Amino acid sequence: MKIVIVGCGRVGASIADAYDRSGHEVLVIDSLTAAFDRLPSSFGGTAIRGDGTDEDVLERAGVGGADVFLALTEGDNRNVMSAQLANEALGIEKVIAKINDPLRAKAYAELGIATLCRTGLMVDAVDQYLGLPLSDLPGMLAPSGHHDEHHPPTGALRAAAPAPTTIQEV
Repeated sequence: MKIVIVGCGRVGASIADAYDRSGHEVLVIDSLTAAFDRLPSSFGGTAIRGDGTDEDVLERAGVGGADVFLALTEGDNRNVMSAQLANEALGIEKVIAKINDPLRAKAYAELGIATLCRTGLMVDAVDQYLGLPLSDLPGMLAPSGHHDEHHPPTGALRAAAPAPTTIQEV
């Protein structure tokens, strides 16, 4: 399976390492080269420095044809923008955006983006540990609607273009 991860923070690096060790093709994109220091030396995937909210960068990085796209940066807005590009412009069907704000997580799921809300997951983990009822905060939400505006997939048309100098393999 081809898995693309935007954001090489603690979560992104951990997921990238786990999927790489499981034999998947993993591509990690982050705007900071130093972020890739979180990946173990055994990481066999591809690390690319670039802006995961830029459609051209995603296409040139070879994101087209991915089976899964995970937007895991620290910014809700960046994650939503990246996820929307992956789904609407590049035609990737399985897209998940990490969203910190529970209200935004619900809203984006209603617009067709699967969301992972760590706030809800953490509250429920604490509640479960304490033997309390689980919250009604979202944790993982599947898309329950779709965004009305749809762009045709273009990734296949430009994926073979040479990488710009701002994207570097690490």
